Amino acid sequence: MLALPAAEAAGARERLIHIEVEAMLRAQGLMLGRDEIGRELMEARAASDPEALRLARWAVRRLEGQGALMDLPAFLGLHRRAASDEPSATSMDLRLQGREFDGAAVEFLAAVDAFAALHPLACGPAALALWRMAELSPPGQVVEPAVWSARHMAAGAEGLRFVPFGRHGRRVWTGYGPPADRLTTHLAALRAGAQEARALILRIGAWSERARAATSGIKGDNAARVIAVLAARPFVSAMEIETRAGISRPTAERMLKRLNDLGLTREVTGNRRFRLWAIEI
Repeated sequence: MLALPAAEAAGARERLIHIEVEAMLRAQGLMLGRDEIGRELMEARAASDPEALRLARWAVRRLEGQGALMDLPAFLGLHRRAASDEPSATSMDLRLQGREFDGAAVEFLAAVDAFAALHPLACGPAALALWRMAELSPPGQVVEPAVWSARHMAAGAEGLRFVPFGRHGRRVWTGYGPPADRLTTHLAALRAGAQEARALILRIGAWSERARAATSGIKGDNAARVIAVLAARPFVSAMEIETRAGISRPTAERMLKRLNDLGLTREVTGNRRFRLWAIEI
């Protein structure tokens, strides 16, 4: 990640976050795809479960680095219960409140600290189990502990604020059983998730090279500018390309059509008034 140009690295991070949140939501039984998550964040709202959307927005922001891990009320957004970008308020009645929550949070953080001698990547199963034991989340909540653990394991990392599991995370986030078995499963999922994340990053770079080669016959540097914006963002509109690439709206729309005709992009929303595009990787 650190070897990528800054814009491509930012695009890779956003895509990995969307993949991770999609997987976490599915592990909790909430079916919300990465395209829907991206459209919601771009304010092209899909007709999706509002609770899943609220939880997705919260998870995206936390995986981006928002929220201090050691301040659990702030991390979980408990000081903003009614805010639309925090975990759903419908489950608040099932969560520990006030002094009960504060006491459970202190005990949880102290228990996690007892594993400080372990490598951070090995602490995940313990953190998930301790979170459940402390009852910091309502019953059936998967996303909150999964996000906290992913951030905790990546503490100090420069390229990414969380450890990506992707689709392999479900067997970790919802796993039970003997500690040795859970650790084995955790490490296997961690390896598989990291390999898939790396493959995605490489595909973005390969797409950029392929797109530049396919548009090399176009005069000027407008095509290269549009390609750079598309690589840097999971989803873009013609308006965003106009702003980010510093070109006119008609030019942005022509370039998008050209790239789409070449099979290099795809349209990810049917809303004709707010069309979003993504690279085809």
